[in-house]
Amino acid sequence: MGEILVHEFMSLDGVIDAPVWTAEFGFDPKMGEMLAAVTGRCQGILLGRTTYQMFEPAWSARTVEEDPGAPFFNDTKKYVVSGTLTETTWRNSEIIGPYDADRIRALKDEVGDLYVSGSATLVRALVADGLADQLHLFMYPITRGGGPHVFPDGVEGRFELAGSDRYDNGVLHLDLRPKA
Repeated sequence: MGEILVHEFMSLDGVIDAPVWTAEFGFDPKMGEMLAAVTGRCQGILLGRTTYQMFEPAWSARTVEEDPGAPFFNDTKKYVVSGTLTETTWRNSEIIGPYDADRIRALKDEVGDLYVSGSATLVRALVADGLADQLHLFMYPITRGGGPHVFPDGVEGRFELAGSDRYDNGVLHLDLRPKA
């Protein structure tokens, strides 16, 4: 059975909205190395509709010369969770329908490890249903004051810290695993 590996850029107050606010901190190359290690073990990408529609124009024409992550995003099969999207425009993409925890469990069995980035609504459902096996949270030293959070109101959970890193741009990486 595969695992679901979630990656999020988040503020100190837990906001995970479109991370345009991360630009002022730059992107430490060691962050790229960590993300390459996470994506390198994944056989599929699981995305919510909004993130899929944001990623498609940003990644679909990008080359490895422009970004070393481009082959992963373009060549890896993408599974889109959506009850409204009717067709895909990015190669290697498949709509799997609205969120269904049983369908996601089956996908883990069929595909193996799945990478999730952004997709706040999807991630909140995965966390609530105990389907997120790893949370790779990149915490930026900024507060946003409001917006979507990775942990939904009313959902309790315990996590253990499997690893952490501090980058020169002030960002912390927390590798969290659900605690049984």
